[in-house]
Amino acid sequence: MKTIHKILMLATFSVLLFACADNTLLDYAVEKPESIAIAEYLNNYDVLKAYVNRTDNPNFKLGAGANLSEYVSKGLVYQLLNSNFDEIAMGWEMKHGAVVQNDGTLDLANVQQLLEAAQGAGMGVYGHTLVWHANQNANYLNGLIAPTVIPGESTGPTWEIVAEQDFETDDASNYEYNNNAIVSFTADGEGADGIGRAIKIVNEEVRENDWNSQFFLKFSPPMEEGERYILRMDVRSDDPASFSTQAHTVPYAYKHWDFFGSISSTPTWSEFVKEITVSADVATTGTIAFNLGNHATTYYLDNIKLEKYNESGGGSAPTDAGYAMMLTNPQEQNFWEAQVGTDFGALKNGKKYNLSFWGKADKNATLSADVQTPSGTYPSNSFGSFTLGTEWTEVKLSTIVDADDRTRFLFNFGQYVGTIYLDNIVLVEDGSTINLIGNSDFEGGTTGGWNGAWNGIASIGISPEGKGFGGMGSGDTIIPKTDEEKQELIDGALESWIAGMLEVAKGHVKAWDVVNEPMSDWPDPKMLKTGVGKENMAADEFYWQDYLGKDYAVRAIQLARQYGNPDDLLFINDYGLEGVDQRKCEGLIAYVEYVESKGVTVDGIGTQMHVTCGITDIEGVKAMFENLAATGKLIKISELDMGYRPEGGTENLKTDQLTLEQHKEMAEFYQEIVQAYFELIPAAQRYGITQWAPTDSPAGSAWRPNEPIGLWTLDYNRKHAYGGFANGLAGKILFKPSN
Repeated sequence: MKTIHKILMLATFSVLLFACADNTLLDYAVEKPESIAIAEYLNNYDVLKAYVNRTDNPNFKLGAGANLSEYVSKGLVYQLLNSNFDEIAMGWEMKHGAVVQNDGTLDLANVQQLLEAAQGAGMGVYGHTLVWHANQNANYLNGLIAPTVIPGESTGPTWEIVAEQDFETDDASNYEYNNNAIVSFTADGEGADGIGRAIKIVNEEVRENDWNSQFFLKFSPPMEEGERYILRMDVRSDDPASFSTQAHTVPYAYKHWDFFGSISSTPTWSEFVKEITVSADVATTGTIAFNLGNHATTYYLDNIKLEKYNESGGGSAPTDAGYAMMLTNPQEQNFWEAQVGTDFGALKNGKKYNLSFWGKADKNATLSADVQTPSGTYPSNSFGSFTLGTEWTEVKLSTIVDADDRTRFLFNFGQYVGTIYLDNIVLVEDGSTINLIGNSDFEGGTTGGWNGAWNGIASIGISPEGKGFGGMGSGDTIIPKTDEEKQELIDGALESWIAGMLEVAKGHVKAWDVVNEPMSDWPDPKMLKTGVGKENMAADEFYWQDYLGKDYAVRAIQLARQYGNPDDLLFINDYGLEGVDQRKCEGLIAYVEYVESKGVTVDGIGTQMHVTCGITDIEGVKAMFENLAATGKLIKISELDMGYRPEGGTENLKTDQLTLEQHKEMAEFYQEIVQAYFELIPAAQRYGITQWAPTDSPAGSAWRPNEPIGLWTLDYNRKHAYGGFANGLAGKILFKPSN
């Protein structure tokens, strides 16, 4: 098995040519390429785990980070890991976000498959990780602690959506088309206002009848005489065109020639809005037919929405209460000359963001909203325009961000003359419930972080108390959960998660990162991390400590002891402990002492060590080992990998940028780190070392992309780093390059 992990080297090779006339053998000696000759010494190394002195380190585990699907497929990765390491740790597949479903159930089938494959190979599995703030099913956890909503009596009229289609997915259940309509989707970013995608319908020639090329929008229940409906949609076409709408009971079952009238289109996106009262002619209709046959052109449709008026409503009329933000503009001007905005952390390129708020004005008002880069030419992504009336109205909009430096949200109202009231402003990443806008309900009686540039004309302020949006009157009742209720719910979720995972894993997993990355980075690395006040949380981010308090690690260890094996080894793990400034390391040690003061035992401390050759100081590494050794705990290097940054550089080098000398520097630094571990950590405290990235990182990886962080290349050839790591395990230089 060892030979498959050695670099496939060529010794001197000969080119043999046979002359056509006399078959004389011509012998050409070709010199070996220098890069191959220099690396050829790596063939002399044994597998890595052969260099662990088992007599002095009987319990030492040499580990590797692994991908579940690669391992269970039992290909080259499976063979490489089994040959070189004692145990593996999953980067993702044993974490909360990978296992816990949106209803709180646990899908552990993949974990069971992994454990069976590892057991069959005699490979250990290290549990990573039980409690973290990232890679969590935050939607489920946030849903548990969301306010309770008690529906009230319906007293106010509403417009209810009957059918809508924005063509952002391939779900075509509510539309179809005939053979003369050639349908596809535009590219992402070519939908209305440059957002998302639209449907593209080509009519190749002018038809004898306009209904010979048709697109159908289906809805239910069928219309009844006297009902009121509004059709809204964005439309454009390559050439100016107009097309009629017909009423059908179902597609191809004609009912009436005129439904929502004719729709005009030009090469520029425009919004079509038409309200009708259902007549006897169109009653029982369940389909709108768009007749596209009169023009040989390409049509683009987006954001189709059919709404029905419900006089009895779905909730009571909004009331006035509390405060709202009040915008006043006394003079019409360009829309951008009266703006109000607030700043937050950068949004994510390619992500969809949903905006909702309540608003009203002293007369009908049209505004717009954007997210903007507040510098340069002020590029932005628009949520589009919206209209407010004199009664509180809820507005819901969305946009897709096409840059990673959008840090400001804006309302534009320069073309409206009058006063506007805005309240309960919520901006979330699609799929998340975390509001990115800090002061959004103005209940402190202040505009907080909202400000703007007014050219001395428009103004921003706070309404008198009692003039804000107060909710739906006697309708829905919203009851926030108390801190005690949230604590109980999150504690139950933690127990369910740990109990379920350990029930499946404890037959093979005997050691766990119970708590991962508890310590803060800024402003005080001796404090716990928190999500409180964080403006831009990721969709998978959830801080257990914000609900269970400082004792969250105590609780997690109690549950791990209760549901796992009595002699399991339980670790607390963190990164960034190897700095010359040892405050974070000291803070983690102090937290471990606090946890143990509450009556539980922490068996070990893990230090991740995602280091960078040229940046990370070996003196900081040694200081960390000395501090950790003094705890008397088991010490594990839990996620060792290494990048490279040249002196004076601002970014790490990519794999193909490294010189031979830089590869050798990395090998020497690996040897220094591993040897320091064995020299400074007493034998009884050496749990082991896990190489987090056996191979270099692919260009598309989410972790240190395209960096030379592995001991093997992506083609599974040994690198100089392999030799340095092996030398560190052996405590001496085993083999040397030829020069």
